[in-house]
Amino acid sequence: MLIWNFVLMLVWCALFGDFAVKNLVGGFVLGYFVLSLLASRGVVGSPRYVRRVRRIVSFAGFFLTELAIANVRVARDVITPGIRSRPAIVAVPLEDLTDAEVTLLATLVTLTPGTMSLDVSSDRRTLYVHVMDLPGGDASRFVSSLKRGFEARVLEATR
Repeated sequence: MLIWNFVLMLVWCALFGDFAVKNLVGGFVLGYFVLSLLASRGVVGSPRYVRRVRRIVSFAGFFLTELAIANVRVARDVITPGIRSRPAIVAVPLEDLTDAEVTLLATLVTLTPGTMSLDVSSDRRTLYVHVMDLPGGDASRFVSSLKRGFEARVLEATR
């Protein structure tokens, strides 16, 4: 159904005679709504594509929110006089993830300011993360927030 979504997007742009980014995005969104309506009526495909796109959009929104929050925290730490940060390396136990899911999780952690993925254990059960400021020195709180946030969303978006 992704191909049909792209076809509808291109038809939309061709009707306008303009392949600008705003028309591409608008055509993709319009095509998605048309396909979701048709899938809910059983006319074309299955609703699996519709659910997956919703999960991916939800995941992107979650990541952008976390990115903004992390940027504010790091900026506050940088402009605050004195050194108050408590850096730490935290071992985060992982669920049974595929190589692609571990890579995606480690990349997202690294893209978030204030954290950086250092290593993954050979059995893919532990991700080692450097944290710029571990609030209260409580690694378990950081681990649970990472598992409830990034790891859960990665699993939801990829499965």
